[in-house]
Amino acid sequence: MTLWFLFALMTAAAIFAVLWPLGRTSWPHRSGSEASVYVDQLAEIDRDTSTGLIAAPEAEAARIEISRRLLAAAESPRDPPLASNTRIRRSAAITAIVGLPVVAIALYLPLGSPRLGDFPLAQRARAPDANQPLDNLVAQVEQHLEKHPTDGRGWTVLAPVLARLGRYDDAVRAFHNSITYNGESSERRADLGEAIAAAAGGVVTSEAKAEFERAVALDKGEAKANYFLGLAAQQDGRPAEAASIWRSMLATAPADAPWRPLVQAALARIGGATPRGPSEDQISAAKDMNESDRGAMIRGMVDRLASRLKQNGDDVEGWLRLVRAYMVMGDRDKAIGARTDARQAVARDAERLRQLNEGLKNLGLDG
Repeated sequence: MTLWFLFALMTAAAIFAVLWPLGRTSWPHRSGSEASVYVDQLAEIDRDTSTGLIAAPEAEAARIEISRRLLAAAESPRDPPLASNTRIRRSAAITAIVGLPVVAIALYLPLGSPRLGDFPLAQRARAPDANQPLDNLVAQVEQHLEKHPTDGRGWTVLAPVLARLGRYDDAVRAFHNSITYNGESSERRADLGEAIAAAAGGVVTSEAKAEFERAVALDKGEAKANYFLGLAAQQDGRPAEAASIWRSMLATAPADAPWRPLVQAALARIGGATPRGPSEDQISAAKDMNESDRGAMIRGMVDRLASRLKQNGDDVEGWLRLVRAYMVMGDRDKAIGARTDARQAVARDAERLRQLNEGLKNLGLDG
């Protein structure tokens, strides 16, 4: 209220400054008129002639010139037309009274913020600073979202930052909220699936796979979702399906697609590998097997995976598949043994060990 009073006072002062000179009805006159000056000049010429300071011919010529100027001054009007000046002053006054506030309002509405609330100094001191550490900025955004949990834009900004900081569980929650308050899109579904997979140590869980499938249903060309669906097929022991997905991506992608090298590397990684799962013929044959034969076939594939991991223990995804297979088969002792072997195999690589432990936690075998 005080601010608006100051603005009104300043506006009134500005209008008064314009109207004050326009409202004056009288103007100061000069100390002597032009005609009086010429009369004094004629008297001065007479004095100079009598004292001999000027010759008679020059004095006569000067009298003639001064007389001519005296007649011209006597014929010219002394005062300006009052009616015309009054109209000008009135027009200027109306323009100042009406025009000045109108111009001020016209400038303030597009440039100002009439609905902006108060912003005390204490809050200004806590405003985000781009030079602060990222953790501090994230904490400030989280505090804002605690007070305004339906701010969809805030969740959209926060979610990828949390994922980049390795806070995958928090990122999953943020992506869920982003979808809730901003609406569904293929990109948001793919980001959510990626965060779920990252929280599982790189394993594309069924929950993550469901998100990628939703993303592809919304947009068949969603690159991230398609890539992870291929990765899910690879992790499930279906490299042929993974290769098919990735080849299809490369065939339809532009030459400068930023993800093309990643997909090419993934395709090369499985290109010469021995299939880790049953072939199409094996799957067809398994349909006609009885329960005992089908179980023996599955155990044979699991044993081959275990043998390969003993030779190449750096494959974290392979260890997680082996542990999961033992859990599905109900052989918990072998699952615990595979967990121990896996940790010993990657013990010297901190990143692989972290991924392994995260994946084991997701499988419920993190003890």
